Amino acid sequence: MAAWRDVAYPAQKAELYRMLNAQLAALMEGERDVLPNMANACALIYWALEDVNWVGFYLYRQGTLVLGPFQGKPACIRIPLGQGVCGVAAQSRRTQLVADVHEFEGHIACDAESNSEIVIPLMHEGCLLGVLDLDSPLFSRFDEADQAGLETLANRLANGCDWPV
Repeated sequence: MAAWRDVAYPAQKAELYRMLNAQLAALMEGERDVLPNMANACALIYWALEDVNWVGFYLYRQGTLVLGPFQGKPACIRIPLGQGVCGVAAQSRRTQLVADVHEFEGHIACDAESNSEIVIPLMHEGCLLGVLDLDSPLFSRFDEADQAGLETLANRLANGCDWPV
């Protein structure tokens, strides 16, 4: 698996995310099942981005977030809306970009090594599907360029899959 880290990804974030978007599109081509597409998206993002220690999805099920496909250490299984960075992102339907998770009121620490986080809601036709969550051991790891790139990837997944009703 180390070979993925050896891929020559562009240093400029805008170019990096354009490449990741094209790679995700290729991985999803002809496949609309959400589970394999989320699994491949996690692996793609985890191995392409430096200084991340967790990439995964939480799916919106019966009023709560439930752990979906991910890369990294074992994680919290259920997160109520409004709790933690993921729950706030889901409830507000807005990306949460957190430079220091220890200063985020109500942060849920699944991995004590995580210091920054970005969570992107997955939305389709105004409905919450879940969230894409990335953690890093570095403070201030994620910025607006990451937000824009990850939101594009999240939109591709939200609109390119058949989601369970």
